[in-house]
Amino acid sequence: IGLGTIPMQDVDTAIQELRRCKEIGLVGVQIGSNINDKNLGEPEFYPIFEAMAELDMAVMIHPWQMMGEDSMRKYWLPWLVGMPAETSRAACSMIFSGLLEKLPNLRVCFSHAGGSFLPTLGRVEHGFNCRPDLVAIDNAINPREYVGKFWVDSITHDIDLLKYILN
Repeated sequence: IGLGTIPMQDVDTAIQELRRCKEIGLVGVQIGSNINDKNLGEPEFYPIFEAMAELDMAVMIHPWQMMGEDSMRKYWLPWLVGMPAETSRAACSMIFSGLLEKLPNLRVCFSHAGGSFLPTLGRVEHGFNCRPDLVAIDNAINPREYVGKFWVDSITHDIDLLKYILN
């Protein structure tokens, strides 16, 4: 099944290309975990996600342009540490911004088994509960409630982690 790509940095063109992808038979698109270092939950991207939901186009989010990449090039750390963190950044941004709440029919898949989001969900939830003044400012729903409302692939590279993710 083919996925398209869209220029997220240009809302109108992204929506136009999303429609074209649908017309040629694609079922969704793949985008990065941030757009020019902006979180996916930023309001400027909402119309694109809204169009995805309306067109029933799935979105696969793959980490790229990892935060801190310049300061951790040695040992391939951007790929080993940055990619899982980037995927968690995308998931948290989409949850905390209320994007997934406002668009319950948006079909989202986070690459690499959701990165570090699911293994650190306890920490994310703890932050949500302890510092709602910082975390729950745009969405008062516990992030744990979103588990099962998005997909992850099975690329964990570790059977025990895969079992955890499946649970």
